[in-house]
Amino acid sequence: MSRHRRRGLPLLTILAVFMALLVAPAQAQTFAVLVFSKTAGFRHDSIPAGIAAIRQLGQQNGFTVDATEDAAAFTDTNLARYQAVVWLSTTGDVLDATQQSAFERYIHAGGGYAGVHAAADTEYDWAWYGRLVGAYFNSHPAIQQATVKVEDHSHPSTASLPDSWTRTDEWYNFRTDPRANVHVLASLDETTYQPGTGAMGDHPTAWCQNFEGGRSWYRAPSR
Repeated sequence: MSRHRRRGLPLLTILAVFMALLVAPAQAQTFAVLVFSKTAGFRHDSIPAGIAAIRQLGQQNGFTVDATEDAAAFTDTNLARYQAVVWLSTTGDVLDATQQSAFERYIHAGGGYAGVHAAADTEYDWAWYGRLVGAYFNSHPAIQQATVKVEDHSHPSTASLPDSWTRTDEWYNFRTDPRANVHVLASLDETTYQPGTGAMGDHPTAWCQNFEGGRSWYRAPSR
């Protein structure tokens, strides 16, 4: 589990989430997002900054944002109010079985999921969630500089990025390589940093997928 705290999530990171999930500009007036940041394990201190950034984007782009750490928000009636749910650095077991079932029905009905960073460090015993997010967190090396390889410039969340993007971050290793099951948007060049004992070789770091009637988008970097 992650043991490093980040200072904040830049607007670019959060904007990528909504560019990936917004279906059409005409829907912006009625688009509503739920940000869920409950933690039952390690807690990143970047969470308040992430919520603030999403709220700011909502104000600037005409969509509404609700934020909660109350798992009781996961009911059929309440989730139906939102076009996307952002799991913002959640950790551990955060929903009970009834709440999990409600979220599954929400995705089946066409809802959107956006996972940020430790969302992959969440609900290890809920196999459906693991397939939704794409891969579970395994480990991470020390924070260091690495090169991100952008694999898809046609997707809204990566369209503005260069082919290679060098940055310093907390680089997650995953238990499995998700590439066979998701559309990879960006990957890490492991020759440009020391990935540690969890080195993956092929190392996706951002991806998306259509999933059981809904949409899923995940980004591993924390900022």
